[in-house]
Amino acid sequence: MAYTAKESRYSDMKYNRCGNSGLKLPAVSLGLWHNFGDNADEYNMKKMCFTAFDNGITHFDLANNYGPEAGAAERNFGKILHNHMKSYRDEMIISTKAGYYMWPGPYGDLGSRKYLIASIDQSLERMGLDYVDVFYHHRMDKETPLEETMGALDSIVKSGKALYVGLSNYDGETMKKAADILADLKCPFVINQNSYSIFNRTPEKNGILDACEEKGKGMIIFSPLAQGLLTNRYLGGIPEDSRVRTDGRFLNEKSLSAEKLEKVRKLNEIADSRGQTLAQMALAWVYNHKAVTSVLVGASKPEQILDNVGMLGNTEFGAEELAIIDSIAMGEKL
Repeated sequence: MAYTAKESRYSDMKYNRCGNSGLKLPAVSLGLWHNFGDNADEYNMKKMCFTAFDNGITHFDLANNYGPEAGAAERNFGKILHNHMKSYRDEMIISTKAGYYMWPGPYGDLGSRKYLIASIDQSLERMGLDYVDVFYHHRMDKETPLEETMGALDSIVKSGKALYVGLSNYDGETMKKAADILADLKCPFVINQNSYSIFNRTPEKNGILDACEEKGKGMIIFSPLAQGLLTNRYLGGIPEDSRVRTDGRFLNEKSLSAEKLEKVRKLNEIADSRGQTLAQMALAWVYNHKAVTSVLVGASKPEQILDNVGMLGNTEFGAEELAIIDSIAMGEKL
C-alpha cells in the first residue's frame, strides 16, 4: 500500500534551530535505537515511521550499531524509506553515528579516520542513501587525537556524504575543543546528542549544557524517559513484557528499587496535576531547558509516539513545580 503523508503534518509541531545554524529540528524526534532490529515486526516499524512523519516528526535518528544485529536498524529503515517514503526524502532529516564497536579488529571501533570513513560508507549502503543529513561521532575516544577524529568528520562533509556533523556523549570541555577544531576547518558542526532526564542529571554536571550555549550549538536529548521508567509502564510494578524483563541491559530490576518506583508514582501525581501523562511531563521537563533543541523518543508502538508529541501542549514549568520535581528525583525534602 502506497503511503501518502497527511497534509496537516506541519500544523502542530514546533521546529527549533540547532544553535546558531540554519538547520531546524522538530521538538520531538524519533530514535531507532530499539524496536527496529531484525527481531522487530515490519508492519509495526512502518506504522511508527508513518505516524511520526504524519505528526511533523521529520527527524529520524540512527547509528551503525543499532539492531539487533548491528546494522539492522539502518537496513530496515532504508527499506521503509525507499519502499514507502522516498518522495519525502527532502522533507526529512536522517542522522547516523559511528563510535562504538561495529566489526572485529582494530579498525571497527572508536574514533580513527579509518573507522569513521569506512562506517559512513557502510551506513549509506545499508540505507540506500547518497548522504545523511547529520553524521555523529558517537562517543569520546581518548586514544585518538581529537584533530584526527574531527578531520575525518570534516572530510565526510566535504566528500558530500553528510551535510552536517554532530557529537554524541561528549562532555563540555571536550566538545568545546572539538568545536574550535571544526570551526577552523569550516565544518558545519551543529548538534550534540546526550542522555538527560529527570533522573539523569549528567549533562548538568559535565558542562555540556553550558558548552552548547557558549558555542552556539544545538542539543538533542536521548533517553529523556529514562529507558521507559518515566512512563506509566511501571506505576503498578514491573510488567512481564517490559524492557526490564525482556532486555535488562539499560534498565534492570536492580535499578528499580521500591524507592525508585515510589519516586515515579510521585512524579506521576505532578504530571496528573498538569493534565499530562508522566511521559509528556518528563519530555516537557527536558525540552524546557533553554539549551535543548529536540527530545529524541523511542517507541514500541505508534500510540506512544502520539502520546509523546502531546507534550507540546504544556512545556512551561513554574519555579515551585521544578523545585518539587527536583526534590522527588533527588530524594530530598523541601
